[in-house]
Amino acid sequence: MRRRTAPRRIAILRALQLGDMLCVVPALRALRTAAPDAHITLLGLPWAAAFVQRFDAYLDHHMVLPGVQGMPEQAAADDALPAFMAAVREQRFDLALQLHGSGILTNPLIMALGARHVAGFYIPGHDCPDATRFLPWVEQEHEVLRALRLMQFLGFEAQGEALEFPLTDADYAALQRLDDVLPAPDMTACIHPGARLPSRRWPPQRFAEVADALAQDGLQIVLTGTAQEAPLTHAVKSAMRAPAIDLAGKTGLGAFAALIAGARIVVCNDTGASHVAAALATPSVVICCGADPQRWAPLDHRRHRMVFHDIFCRPCMHVDCPIGHPCALGVSVETVVRQAQEVLLEKPRAEGSMVPVKTMAAAGTARRAP
Repeated sequence: MRRRTAPRRIAILRALQLGDMLCVVPALRALRTAAPDAHITLLGLPWAAAFVQRFDAYLDHHMVLPGVQGMPEQAAADDALPAFMAAVREQRFDLALQLHGSGILTNPLIMALGARHVAGFYIPGHDCPDATRFLPWVEQEHEVLRALRLMQFLGFEAQGEALEFPLTDADYAALQRLDDVLPAPDMTACIHPGARLPSRRWPPQRFAEVADALAQDGLQIVLTGTAQEAPLTHAVKSAMRAPAIDLAGKTGLGAFAALIAGARIVVCNDTGASHVAAALATPSVVICCGADPQRWAPLDHRRHRMVFHDIFCRPCMHVDCPIGHPCALGVSVETVVRQAQEVLLEKPRAEGSMVPVKTMAAAGTARRAP
């Protein structure tokens, strides 16, 4: 699509979790560069209000998408959908972008929002809403590059592929307020054993063995996770020989990211922590259990290593593996330790890495007017 004028009011449908949201930041950057005066609204999950606030350089407003039948991110809320649809239609968007997925469930939804133009993805063989604005969905395409492909198709030129995670003074202050005495940043190895689905988790015992190996190399171990993941970090710490600081449930997202920004290395499952590390240019080793590594691996293969055991049933659609979790057990401790040691030999930061820091004043800047 060749644009004659930039759209003034834009809606983006992407009701997903943190890692998924970070993967579209390069697309948001391209969109904002092409339409600097547009009012851009994210139609997302409830938690994403904080994402919009953090990324206020690219997003102006947040509207909560109620649960939709067939979308697993939240429980269906059919009674709330009519009011949501009416509220969106009142916005009279010039452009609505379906960046949520293949379009099987979301294309009918976004076509009903009343936007002047609609764009996104469709699965070949299914109805294409508009061949001038919808692209074929390629299942194994990298998530960052997929969103950028749509932006370029619509005439919004890419402004680089790097992820971002703006940090504020408040994020660093929250980290400093922790009761735990944290090691010097350049001596920290962050071990993040959690993931939303059990099928995506490498065993805690193996994380413990990796942590012990990194401790033997002189690094100090910090375990991270949400409050719900505290049993996992406790299991890792209990299996370790070396001491470790357990911060599960003690950090908000900002303090967690500030910790990651200063860490020497992150070892984690293929989850949001991986994308935070990539956004902050912190070296990482990512164990991919069940997911598609071609779609989710960090694009910088020098600084970030994704390890996985190839298996016929990938990508996994199960919450719990029904066949003994061979994708996880096929990744050895030795492989992860070797990759971590190789990453540690690389330069910790590359020139030009995008690690923006927002001051408190900048964080409070007024939004663009609708």
